[in-house]
Amino acid sequence: MRVWLNKYFGFSKSEFNGLLLLVLIIAALKAVPFFYGFIKVEENDSEALLSQLAKIEITDNELRVHKAKRFAPTFNKKSKLFKFDPNQLNADRWQMLGLSPKQAQAVINYVSKGGKFRKAEDLRKMYTISPDLYQKLLPFVVIDPRYSSNPRNDFTYVKKEVAKKPAVIIDVNHADSAELEEIKGIGPALARRISRYRDRLGGFYRKEQLLDVYGLDSNRYNEIKDQVKLGPAVYKTVNLNTAQFEDMKRIPYLTLKQMNAIIQYRKQHGNYVTAADLKKIVILNQELIDRISPYLSF
Repeated sequence: MRVWLNKYFGFSKSEFNGLLLLVLIIAALKAVPFFYGFIKVEENDSEALLSQLAKIEITDNELRVHKAKRFAPTFNKKSKLFKFDPNQLNADRWQMLGLSPKQAQAVINYVSKGGKFRKAEDLRKMYTISPDLYQKLLPFVVIDPRYSSNPRNDFTYVKKEVAKKPAVIIDVNHADSAELEEIKGIGPALARRISRYRDRLGGFYRKEQLLDVYGLDSNRYNEIKDQVKLGPAVYKTVNLNTAQFEDMKRIPYLTLKQMNAIIQYRKQHGNYVTAADLKKIVILNQELIDRISPYLSF
């Protein structure tokens, strides 16, 4: 073929190979539709699966019938109906009512394991009893009153009165940490802080000073204020006419700048006579003077 093409068309060896490759590609493309038909995947598999599942759905009543059919036939012409309490019937009497031996034994097993029929309709709980047999037996069921009552209602609930503890009133000026913990809302850590702060002052002269204790906010204060009282205290006072800078630090309400101003004013103008003399110092206001007055001496 190559000789023939060279004779009439003058193809070189590389041109001939290219032509041959092109022919093979065209042939492969022509064959694709033929082979695709064999490997095509069937569509709508999910819809088919759902359709199959729908066919096997079983209703509650069908399930009851299905389970009942696992046993022997449930009612025959030899059955005898009579009034009965399903809680006290033995296997033979159940069979007289139309149950097979297996069905009767299933009911006996239910009762022996603690099961109770508290009303006639409870027979529906037994899947071994078909709906038809249930309808035949229902008019003859008589439940003993001792079984018909709900055990949860047999109890008499007695509300136990718990005596309320009298409100605890703690003297925060004299109580130790353990006694302070008896105050509702005060834990061990806060009790220790209150005790240390009180010892630094020598005592509280008003309840609101508890707000100065770290960790005791206004909400906590409102919770405990009616549980505390202030007994007489011996305040640790600082003599303003002899105090040095380190002595002034015992008063917690003053800043370092205010302490220095008090000492410098005394050096320039002489000793203080009363707390009113502190009004002459510009950086001290009346509210602050009132707070520190119980802890000052002259």
